[in-house]
Amino acid sequence: MGALKVIALLLLVELALSARLPPKSDVSFSQNYYVRWANDHTRALNGGTEMQLVLDKASGAGFGSRSKYLFGHVSMKIKLVPKDSAGTVTAFYMSSETDKHDEIDFEFLGNVSGQPYIVQTNVFANGVGNREQRHYLWFDPTQDFHSYSFLWNKQQIIFYVDDVPLRVHKNNEAIGIPFPKSQPMGIYSSLWNGDDWATRGGLEKINWDHAPFVAAYKGFSVDACAGGVESCSAPRGNWWEQKAFQRTDKETKSKLKWVKDNYMIYDYCTDSKRFPTTPADCGQF
Repeated sequence: MGALKVIALLLLVELALSARLPPKSDVSFSQNYYVRWANDHTRALNGGTEMQLVLDKASGAGFGSRSKYLFGHVSMKIKLVPKDSAGTVTAFYMSSETDKHDEIDFEFLGNVSGQPYIVQTNVFANGVGNREQRHYLWFDPTQDFHSYSFLWNKQQIIFYVDDVPLRVHKNNEAIGIPFPKSQPMGIYSSLWNGDDWATRGGLEKINWDHAPFVAAYKGFSVDACAGGVESCSAPRGNWWEQKAFQRTDKETKSKLKWVKDNYMIYDYCTDSKRFPTTPADCGQF
């Protein structure tokens, strides 16, 4: 057995015993992604290893993956719009883009200078969402690149910020709640004008005097199964299929509690105005 195979096996064994995410390698933007709209509002830097999206009065911009994926770990390093970003929305998400779509998303809601960003997450299955949570972050996301990622397998979806679990969404099909597991999803990001709702419910509008607004990206590697149900649903020995990633272990639960206690500002599970009856999936992790 070659040395590289031995190293790969040892890494797989180590991952199977813990829920630590594996390291990522950097690749160029064009290897896995392409500009979907407003190419004139994008900037490729550093030999294509960094991409910027630009928002002004004329347009925002967006990019997407060249493939669709079913299960795996998808991450992006993002430096958000600095200073007065009120009304701007930077979205990083996966979607099947079908009529009854599945979707997993981060939306970063800008704010006036000196106020923190809000990170909104949501999960859609068969076209039904309404699973929003909102958090502040424990750092300034405009000063440097930070990693945002989804770990997605048949049992759960974990949202990570710099490898800290922000949220877990469990597969609760056993109690009649759909879970994204049969529709391959592309990976997308965009920067756009959301000032009708994004900041203080739309009270704070974009100040176009501060345009252009710029979000920067790098870390374009993808560690996921490219294909559909036939090629990706059967066990393939991928690290995200290991038992350590099928459950929420003690360390992950402890970190989730820390995030919830200190940084969560909205949870659909506790919104009695929207949901007079608590959704069945609440409290299931």
